[in-house]
Amino acid sequence: MDQISLITEFYTAFAAHDYKRMAACYHDEIEFHDPAFGTLKGDQAKAMWKMLIERSEGKLKVVFSNVTSSSAHWEAFYLFSKTGRNVHNKIDAQFEFKDGKIIRHHDHFNLWAWSRQAMGISGLLLGYTSFFRNKLQAQTRKLLSDYMQRSK
Repeated sequence: MDQISLITEFYTAFAAHDYKRMAACYHDEIEFHDPAFGTLKGDQAKAMWKMLIERSEGKLKVVFSNVTSSSAHWEAFYLFSKTGRNVHNKIDAQFEFKDGKIIRHHDHFNLWAWSRQAMGISGLLLGYTSFFRNKLQAQTRKLLSDYMQRSK
């Protein structure tokens, strides 16, 4: 499968809430990075997508566009469970490949814009700070770790 087809397959699977197909696009040594989780490697990255899809309870909408051999734009529409607020996150992704699979996946989005939607006034006031980013990453990584322990 060429790189454009692989990226398209990844997001088509995501839009269909099929985390197994998503994980099949990833190399076993995948390194994922985004502002909310920081850096995740291997099974952590694969489990993150499974957790996010399961927690969305079918209410996650994903659309993607502008797929190239190393990048894509995608948007997520969902209800942030912690606050019950609607989020429309706009993400630009960069990819690297090894052995016909995605080995590096870096999602870039405006954390302050996300935090304002997801957290309301506290996101507006603190979402641009490194304190907020560090606290968020610690919380999301704990959530993921707990999820992975329960899923064993």
